[in-house]
Formats: sequence, structure tokens, C-alpha cells
Amino acid sequence: MADSNLLALDRAPSFLTVAQAAAYLGISPNTLYVWRHRREGPPSFTMGSRRVMYRVAALDEWIEQQERADSRSNLALSPFSCQPQRKERRSRNVG
Repeated sequence: MADSNLLALDRAPSFLTVAQAAAYLGISPNTLYVWRHRREGPPSFTMGSRRVMYRVAALDEWIEQQERADSRSNLALSPFSCQPQRKERRSRNVG
């Protein structure tokens, strides 16, 4: 029985607090609070009555979504991956 408790502690946590999630993302906890208030950023939930938590899997998925939406990481969105647009010449009508 004690061995199973030790195994559970050796695994990475499935849920992170605001401070832990901020460290995981490399941002400040205040940024997470602001994003949560604005309904932006990674999904979160309250555990119990007040404790805000983040799932590690949801953080990883949110990071991947950010990478796909960024033109520097996604060549399909990059303006440099398509042909430049040419401006049409207007003919002058001299009256």
C-alpha cells in the first residue's frame, strides 16, 4: 500500500495551481489572472470553492494552438509563403 502512494507521488501532477501553471508557461501569475478575467488564455477551472487550477494536458494543447495560430510557426499562415501581390497599373485618361 505504501508503494502505491510512492508511485503516485513520483508521477508529474495532472493539475497545476496558478503559480505552477505560470511557471510552466514562463509567464507571471498576474498574466494568468488577467487572461482568466478576460476569458483568454488556457482553460482553467475552480477546484472546490476558490482554488483556480489548470490541467497540464490543457496547457499543452493551448500551447500547440498558439503555435498553429502564429504565422512564424505555421508556414501556411506566413505572408512569405505566398506570391507577392502586384498592384494594377491605372491607365491615365487625359481629357
